[in-house]
Amino acid sequence: MNLLIPNLGSTSLKYQILEMPSETVLAKGRMERVTNYREAMAEISTGEIRIDAVALKAVHAGPKYRGTFVVDAGVKAALLHYLPAAPAHNAIYLTAIEALEEAMPGVPIVAAFEPEFHATMAEYARHYGVPPSWREEGVAKYGFHGASHQFIAGRVAELLGRNVKLVSCHLGGSSSMCAIVDGHSVDTTMGFSPQSGLENATRHGDLDVFAVLYMMEGHRWSTEEVRAQLAKNGGLAGLSGVPGGDVRDLEAAGTPAAALALDVFVYQVKKTIGAYAAAMGGLEAIAFTGGIGENSARLREQCCAGLEFLGVRLDPARNAGTGDRIVSPEGTPVTVLSLGTNEELIVARRAYRCLTAPPA
Repeated sequence: MNLLIPNLGSTSLKYQILEMPSETVLAKGRMERVTNYREAMAEISTGEIRIDAVALKAVHAGPKYRGTFVVDAGVKAALLHYLPAAPAHNAIYLTAIEALEEAMPGVPIVAAFEPEFHATMAEYARHYGVPPSWREEGVAKYGFHGASHQFIAGRVAELLGRNVKLVSCHLGGSSSMCAIVDGHSVDTTMGFSPQSGLENATRHGDLDVFAVLYMMEGHRWSTEEVRAQLAKNGGLAGLSGVPGGDVRDLEAAGTPAAALALDVFVYQVKKTIGAYAAAMGGLEAIAFTGGIGENSARLREQCCAGLEFLGVRLDPARNAGTGDRIVSPEGTPVTVLSLGTNEELIVARRAYRCLTAPPA
């Protein structure tokens, strides 16, 4: 079975074509700083390769869809219903599904939802102190970037020869962290929506909801106005004044505002590592991945500085290297790694299981 896996990020589009179950890569590609996802989807080149199904790393469709499903009217309706909670993501996946249905009529489309990996979180880690009627309508912590954190958990276990108490740091245009014990998610920074946790490129991270109400009432802003501001002009872009909030642009800007944005981001990562060490009852490994986490030696160094009391240290020569590797010295209590992620492989595995499972 040949699966096309388009991975639509908040600022990028990667894709792979995988033959399953052998997991053979038949083709792959990547586009950066994407603004029009319909046009980007049209640029995916399948050549002469037969496509048997398409699998998407979908984001948010509420409590009913925390797994992997063949896209039908119910899935599309749920994606649309939760669009206000994930405006930067659900919109592009609805666009992608529509484009795929037009370009490949009859080809099954599978949605592998990101909260699936976080289904192992304890109830006390999942719930908010909101009125019961809110929880009944699905307000809870879902967690996202599940495919990336799941891949990193497996990759770290492969490299170290065992499961460990791990903090996975997926840092990029969209960023989140995950506490992982025995290969299972026990907590993560994103909550009801991807608009929470760490600062993202253009989306705010954790924010007191009463600050939103205060600004809305004071300026008589509509919900749509506030959503657009916080989704497109918040996060690192809002802190730095650098459009797009790309860390590469922030580092090049050299302004006090850009430096503040980077300091805020590093601080959030650092304090979350400490919090997750407490949540897990220890810390044995930290893995950095994503466009920033994998590629910025400077940011890894800054995020680990000051965590020596936990046993965290970096080897400068290893940290400056390339490829999947351990970047901490030999014999340190906490192993720090720099790794490439492979969300497409996790999505392909989930989709293959979904498509080949016997009828219930």
